[in-house]
Amino acid sequence: MDSHGHASGGKRKRGRKPKPRAPDSPDNNPNHHHAAPSSSPLATAAAAGASDSPDPEPASSSPAPRRRGRKSRRVRNEPPSEVDAAHSPSPPPRRGGPKGAPNGGAEAAEPSRRELAVSMVEVPAALEPVRWEQVVKVMPSMDAVVKVFCVHTEPNFSLPWQRKRQYSSSSSGFIIGGRRVLTNAHSVEHHTQVKLKKRGSDTKYLATVLAIGTECDIAMLTVEDDEFWKGVSPVEFGSLPALQDAVTVVGYPIGGDTISVTSGVVSRIEILSYVHGSTELLGLQIDAAINSGNSGGPAFNDKGKCVGIAFQSLKHEDAENIGYVIPTPVINHFIEDYQKSGEYTGFPILGIEWQKMENPDLRKAMGMKSDQKGVRVRRVEPTAPESGCLQPSDIILSFDGIDIANDGTVPFRHGERIGFSYLVSQKYTGEKAHVKVLRNSKIHEFNIKLATHKRLIPAHIKGRPPSYYIVAGFVFMVVSVPYLRSEYGKDYEYDAPVKLLDKHMHAMAQSPDEQLVVVSQVLVSDINIGYEDIVNIQVLSFNGTPVKNLKHLATMVEECDEPFLKFDLDYDQLVVLETKTAKAATQDILTTHCIPSAMSEDLKS
Repeated sequence: MDSHGHASGGKRKRGRKPKPRAPDSPDNNPNHHHAAPSSSPLATAAAAGASDSPDPEPASSSPAPRRRGRKSRRVRNEPPSEVDAAHSPSPPPRRGGPKGAPNGGAEAAEPSRRELAVSMVEVPAALEPVRWEQVVKVMPSMDAVVKVFCVHTEPNFSLPWQRKRQYSSSSSGFIIGGRRVLTNAHSVEHHTQVKLKKRGSDTKYLATVLAIGTECDIAMLTVEDDEFWKGVSPVEFGSLPALQDAVTVVGYPIGGDTISVTSGVVSRIEILSYVHGSTELLGLQIDAAINSGNSGGPAFNDKGKCVGIAFQSLKHEDAENIGYVIPTPVINHFIEDYQKSGEYTGFPILGIEWQKMENPDLRKAMGMKSDQKGVRVRRVEPTAPESGCLQPSDIILSFDGIDIANDGTVPFRHGERIGFSYLVSQKYTGEKAHVKVLRNSKIHEFNIKLATHKRLIPAHIKGRPPSYYIVAGFVFMVVSVPYLRSEYGKDYEYDAPVKLLDKHMHAMAQSPDEQLVVVSQVLVSDINIGYEDIVNIQVLSFNGTPVKNLKHLATMVEECDEPFLKFDLDYDQLVVLETKTAKAATQDILTTHCIPSAMSEDLKS
């Protein structure tokens, strides 16, 4: 060898076969400063692939060894092998052979090069069982991941007496104990048929939807066919992961038909906004890719246990690789809720709006002592059980014995805090909670029964067809978030009428059965001339009586014996129709537009 590590052309000893040279490493090669150790997984994999192929030919940036007086053209023209790619710029081994061997003994040196390749892929014995155990742990969990095929038939809010054209979707799910399968609620929303396919199988099994949790975006399925459950071990749940814990998301996203695996770490744990449920619950943020089709797939920790369900991702020009996972506390709440009541009852809330108490002057004015912390009650939902004990300007000091800070957070884990709504969401519907309140500088304690949220404009219609009522061509409907999304698109929060948005954001239902009724559209006829432009305007009263809900309005119109039908609308608009003429014209309008009934089935009962 010369000083640069190149093979020299000096004389060789005759009749002696050269010994195979050990692979270069930082320890035995003074010129090799940055080469990776041969035991690294990537180098090992590359070398293993090369050692299986017949007769590898090493090559590198160094000139090939030469026989005296003649160049070896054959060696120079051969391409580099995988071994060289993995271990360059290490110099090739010296080659030699008995005098008279062709090409400077290249053929005679072939066994030595094979021995070299084998020596390069040797892995310490202690590492082999560890890697094999990891494979054994992960494989059963992978087999429990299924592909979900769903046919959806969404309601048609523009023509509420019929449904939209059906469409198909695919997503992911996984098998848990008790012959059940979990997936996302939005994966099977408005389903007409659901089928499941196991990994490596060519059979699709019909599934039954047991429960759909709209708030937490989880759905539970089952399959009656016993063949589906054979040879599959259910997924086991792990505990809530910590920051920087490794997670692996498994599912069937777009880009292929087979199972896909993406990995990352937990980058954030906090109360998240669940887009599908329009609620805020505990969630995990991870940096693993979550794409369309990953929904409902499990997220595993490094021990092969499920720590969450992939359900949404952030698509923004300023953000990359931000995915969200439903954590095990929310999953366990959904499962136990179903087991307790036989159906999904939802996550309870504390029916109030509250304000932070971070300003010292505000705290002093409310009579708080220096060692007292809490949040101020702004409003109380009239339909909530809390309305019987909590009042505006009360200061909530603690919930179930856990003190609430002035910013509305409570201790979570070491070095972490979280919004106190997390404590409420851990409860079940109908359970009681102990609340300590400061009112007029005096402390009061209440045991409050928790219930689900009753919104004036509901976030979901829970799979039911939309309600409608038609008279004289006026189509009356109930406002909901799906209705607004259907009328104004995904950006309904910007495009919908301001008054409807104000009620959506801030209005509270005054009674459990209160609904916001609007004139959705007017089916043009001779009787409603001049009213054609009325669209999505709220109905306030009928013949002077305030409208409580759609069924109340339909009942009043059907039983009306006055000469005129008078509808008071928002923006001080008034609609007046002659009673007998309007009811007679209704049937002709229904026939013209092929509408089977003047009202939806739920209004007939």
